[in-house]
Amino acid sequence: MQKYIARVLVSEEAKVIIDKIKDTHKNDLMFHQSGGCCDGSSPMCFEKGDFIVGGSDIWMGEVYGCDFFMNEDQFDYWKHTQLTLDVVPGRGSSFSIEIPMGIRFMIRSRLFTTEELDKLIPVITGEEYLAR
Repeated sequence: MQKYIARVLVSEEAKVIIDKIKDTHKNDLMFHQSGGCCDGSSPMCFEKGDFIVGGSDIWMGEVYGCDFFMNEDQFDYWKHTQLTLDVVPGRGSSFSIEIPMGIRFMIRSRLFTTEELDKLIPVITGEEYLAR
């Protein structure tokens, strides 16, 4: 069985926040990274089903029990980078579920090495994800 390299990781601080959100909302969560401007390019956390995934979204894998999607245009720019979902103090201006907590999710990134590029977890389109 081939072991894949994750495209998205999560910081310990973000895990704590995800756990708090799960305890409060009692539902599964998902993340979406759009290609918008300003905070629109920040990762947004939703209760699963509150954001409708479409054909222009790419499923990049699961991070700490949450599906992580990215807009395909944004993915085209970032497909060579490993993302780390993190959290910082401050209020973003999005619809993300953590906003009332006075924090916001953010992405840190690094380029994959040439060797890692052949071992990445496969991505699927939003349509393929919904058809599973």
